Amino acid sequence: MERRVFAEGVPDDRDALEDFIDALREHVPAIERDVAKLRSTPDDRELIGSLFRTLHNIKGDAGLCRVDPAVAIVHPLEAVLARVRSADLRFSASLAEIVLLTIDRLQLAVERLAAGKALAGLRLAPLVDGLEKLAAATPAGVEACIAGVIEAVTGSRPVSGAHIAADTWSGIYDGSRSRAADDLLFFLTLANQFEMRSPRFAGRSMRILRLALETNQMAGDPIDPVQLEAAIYMHDVGMMFLPESVWLRASALTTAEQRIMRGHASYAAGLLARMDGWSPAAEMVAQHHEMPDGKGYPDGLAGTQICAGARVLAIVDAFEAVMLKHVDRGHKRSLLRAVAEVNACDRQFAPEWIEPFNQVIRRAVDSR
Repeated sequence: MERRVFAEGVPDDRDALEDFIDALREHVPAIERDVAKLRSTPDDRELIGSLFRTLHNIKGDAGLCRVDPAVAIVHPLEAVLARVRSADLRFSASLAEIVLLTIDRLQLAVERLAAGKALAGLRLAPLVDGLEKLAAATPAGVEACIAGVIEAVTGSRPVSGAHIAADTWSGIYDGSRSRAADDLLFFLTLANQFEMRSPRFAGRSMRILRLALETNQMAGDPIDPVQLEAAIYMHDVGMMFLPESVWLRASALTTAEQRIMRGHASYAAGLLARMDGWSPAAEMVAQHHEMPDGKGYPDGLAGTQICAGARVLAIVDAFEAVMLKHVDRGHKRSLLRAVAEVNACDRQFAPEWIEPFNQVIRRAVDSR
C-alpha cells in the first residue's frame, strides 16, 4: 500500500513546487559528480561530507517548499549517508546505485507532480521502506539490504558492480588492485575535467557508464567491465586537445572542422596504449567511431574487425548524444524517442548489441 504522502496529489502551492524543481536541478549534477568520484575514492571524507550536505539541502528545500513526498524520499537516504559520514558504513558501488536510484525517483516524482499526475507506479513506498531498513542495517547486512531495495523498486536485480569488485583486477598488474584503481581514478578525473568544460555535459560519464555496464551484463558480460569502464571515462577526453570553438559548439560543423574532430579518439587511445595493462581499453576508444559497414573512422574498419567494447561504446555514446540534442532543441529528455532514433541507424551500430541495449532501455522505462 502506498504511503499517504505519496497519494495526496499535487501540492497546493504550484509556485513553490516549481521553485523546488529548479533547486533540485541545480543540486543533481553535484550529486552525480560526488558519487562518481566516491566510486574510486570511497573513503574521501570531504566528498562524503559534500554529498551529505547536498542531500540535506535538498531535504531542506523540499521542506521550505512543502513538497512532502520529496522530504519523505530524501530523509531516509540522508540517514544512510549520516552513517557513512560517521564511518559506521563504508561507501560502496552498490550504495552509489542506491543514491542514484533514489535521486532518479525523486526527479520522476516531482516531474509527475508538476504535470498533475499521480505517483502510483513509481514504487516510492518500497523505496522509502527499504531506505529506512538500510539506515538501520548492520554493516554485514548492508549489501543484501541494498539488493533487496533495488529489486523491490525496479523489478530487477542490481548491476553486479563487477567493474570494481576485487576479483576483477586479477588480469591487471598481477592482481594489484591499488595501481589499477589509481589509474581508473586518473581516468575519471580527466573525464570530470572534460565534463566541467560545459554544463551540457554534467553527469555524462556516469550515465554512459551505467548504460554500457548494464548492456554488457544483459549480454552475459563478454567484455571485461574494468577495461570498459576505463574506455568510457577516456573515450572523449581527446576532445580537450582540440580547439574549444569546435567541440563545444552545438551547431553543425564545417567539413574542415569535422576532420579536426575525428582526431579526438586517437589522442585518448594513445594515452591508454602507453599505460601498462590498458591496451583493450585503448582499442575500444580508438575504434568507437568505426561502423559495421566500414564507413566509420579513423581506419574504416568493418564488422568483427571492430572490438566488442567499441561496438557497445558506439551505441551508448550515440544514445547520450541524441538525448543531449533533444535538450538543445528545447525538448524534454525522452528515452523512447532517443532509443527509436538509435535503432533507426541500423547500419551504424552492431546489430548483436542493439537488442541487449534495447532490453536495458525497456527495463528503465518499465521501472518508471
